[in-house]
Amino acid sequence: MRAVSSPSAHVLLLENIHGSSHPQFREAGVEVHARATGLTEDALIEALNGLPGDGPVMVGIRSKTHVTARVLDAVPRLLAVGAFCIGTDQIDLAGARDRGVVVFNAPFSNTRSVAELIIGEIIMLSRHVFMRSAACHRGEWRKSAKGSNEVRGKTLGIVGYGHIGSQLSVLAEALGMQVMFYDIVGKLPLGNAQACGSLEELLERSDFVSLHVPDTALTRGMMGAAEIAQMRRGAYLLNASRGLVVDVDALRSALDEGRLAGAAIDVYPKEPKGAGQAFESVLQGSERAILTPHIGGSTEEAQANIGREVSIALTRYLSSGVTVGAKNLPHVDAPELTGGGCRISNIHRNVPGVLSAINNVVAASEINVASQHLATVASVGVLIVDLCIPRADPRVQSLREAIAGLSTSLRTRLL
Repeated sequence: MRAVSSPSAHVLLLENIHGSSHPQFREAGVEVHARATGLTEDALIEALNGLPGDGPVMVGIRSKTHVTARVLDAVPRLLAVGAFCIGTDQIDLAGARDRGVVVFNAPFSNTRSVAELIIGEIIMLSRHVFMRSAACHRGEWRKSAKGSNEVRGKTLGIVGYGHIGSQLSVLAEALGMQVMFYDIVGKLPLGNAQACGSLEELLERSDFVSLHVPDTALTRGMMGAAEIAQMRRGAYLLNASRGLVVDVDALRSALDEGRLAGAAIDVYPKEPKGAGQAFESVLQGSERAILTPHIGGSTEEAQANIGREVSIALTRYLSSGVTVGAKNLPHVDAPELTGGGCRISNIHRNVPGVLSAINNVVAASEINVASQHLATVASVGVLIVDLCIPRADPRVQSLREAIAGLSTSLRTRLL
């Protein structure tokens, strides 16, 4: 059981998270502690437990810092984790959920940046720009139209029609490309894009195949030797999603044999832990491959947007208990408190009788309830209870303690 009141709060921001997040935290009364690097498990525990006071703490990370079950257990003050990126593989989501720790990420903010990179690479691949640029650097003059094509009229197959895939669809169609997509979830096509009934159909019909899927058991290795062999001869493969999605050995073979005309890869099965460290890939040395160091969302605009998006989610949760956009908790929304009342936020185990038990405690307190908001998912539930008396009333603190004392409560806050 966890129970946290809500005095001054602190947030530890790691890995050079953009400064656009700082004003939002400061406006919410949260003290910012920023570091340029990521932290190991032990160092993260020490840093979080070393933050001043005894109030709630939050942590903001990107891809290099891992929030494990051990970190969650060692830092009982940890209220929330902000992933200032799209991916949350570096966070124990289930462990955080079962301990009443909310996790937010930034699923929208770098969408345009990734889509623009893919568009640029499609054109560069189609015109063989990188191999001809390398030739110029070697003093070779490889001026020829052979093998170079406009992208207008070509077919782009998008695997994964989410935020990035659908944005890419719009940009590609504006260039005159024919767009088709495949997604395991039914999606509404934008513009003139057409849905494919299977991955095989998309691979067979596309001149360019761009991957935009999450890292799951279903997607790991989804582009192996068999799938690459199903692509059109002379087609191009682009991956700016997750490194384990593509069998890079099979891709290298297809490039060396000329079955694929080229590839653009931004993510890899194994990546350096930080800037300046050595990078190795079987794709190195292939003039048909454009290799970039996981920079799909690395634009100033994207990082600034991410900073704002995640800091808003974290501070809104801190002040009002709203979990809209959370990766591991049910989404509960509630209007801002008005009229001098107060709010209790309760995260609990999702078992029968919880709401009844909480309402019995509230009834015994003889405090009038203005409204309740409840949602559940998997093993947890989130309940927001708005009360008609001010927070300073001593009965409110007693009620919070009573709710926190229930065996099903994971975290109870008075807001």
